Amino acid sequence: MQGMRPITEAHVTELGLAVVEVAAADEQTAFAVQELLATQWAIAPADRTTHEPGEPGVRLRCHLDLRQQATPA
Repeated sequence: MQGMRPITEAHVTELGLAVVEVAAADEQTAFAVQELLATQWAIAPADRTTHEPGEPGVRLRCHLDLRQQATPA
């Protein structure tokens, strides 16, 4: 699987915007962390994880807007 693209200025142009990278042993754990974050803040979720050859586990990157609380389901 191809690695993650670099974080650019566009990802963090304003105060309160954040990029979160999760490293976990497996996809289930990475997505569980993302869901936990989504209960608190507005989030642009990742739909897949990546795996770097030679590195343990998987990574997931999501984008948070800390200025907005999560929208109730």
